[in-house]
Amino acid sequence: MKLSGKLLSKLNKIKLIAMDVDGVLTNGEIIIFDSGAETKIWNVKDRLGFHLVQRSGADIKLAWITGRASKQVADRAREIGIDEFYQGCMRKRPAMEMILKKYSLKPEQAVFIGDDLIDIPVLKMVGLGVCPKDAPEEVKKEADYISPHAGGKGVLREIVEAVLKARGFWKAAVKGYID
Repeated sequence: MKLSGKLLSKLNKIKLIAMDVDGVLTNGEIIIFDSGAETKIWNVKDRLGFHLVQRSGADIKLAWITGRASKQVADRAREIGIDEFYQGCMRKRPAMEMILKKYSLKPEQAVFIGDDLIDIPVLKMVGLGVCPKDAPEEVKKEADYISPHAGGKGVLREIVEAVLKARGFWKAAVKGYID
């Protein structure tokens, strides 16, 4: 990610990284078995991104706001340590407003990564709205930043790295991996 002055200014304020799940952390495909159980394919680079935020020492909250409800997603949220988790949430803006209020944050202190029409109200309200490169044109039009990555292919990891670097927490996040 090229950090222009305007983008760097936005990234430097971020204290909440929130996102949709299907189409952001996954490629949007869902395998549904005859039993009704479903599975998704998750990106390990994004998964490490969550870990990097948590080990960085930065006071950054993590939130998932997803329209679908899934046991698998609830299990992953718990396992990863997501601070705020809303599923079956078809109106995402009120959920984002509750999260901001709970942590006494302003909209400009939040980034939201969304990939479809349901995400537009939140993309428009936050300080930095991000979408993957395979989002519909209507979503791209509302996003502040369009990732060069498709959904499920490292969008979250890219944003985590950018936020941690802009806020000066990157070295702490990668300590032990790189040094």
